[in-house]
Amino acid sequence: MYTYRIHRLREHLRRQFRYAPHVSGRAQVKPRDYEAGDSIQADSPYRAFFALRDGGKPLDVGDLLEAGDGSLRIFKFVGFEEAVWVLPEVKTPTESGGPGGAPAGGSDVTEPARA
Repeated sequence: MYTYRIHRLREHLRRQFRYAPHVSGRAQVKPRDYEAGDSIQADSPYRAFFALRDGGKPLDVGDLLEAGDGSLRIFKFVGFEEAVWVLPEVKTPTESGGPGGAPAGGSDVTEPARA
């Protein structure tokens, strides 16, 4: 039996997700778009779906189940499909520039020579 953590899609994004075209392959999801919820124990994502539905807190389209090993399954109209978290790229201080947002090493603007 597996333990699945439930991630609910934020309400303001549900309509957008519902009307987006279906794409095949692994879905890329952003952690900021989800609210972590309870956990449930089940043999498969489908058993978890039915247990939640019968328990009065059903999964809605766009919700995620995260297994103990970190694998994600997103609930779509066609069933569950693989998903992965898309994390923002972390920039080091030298990549993001110096103080005030200026690029490290000076500016790109060349100043005219003064006489």
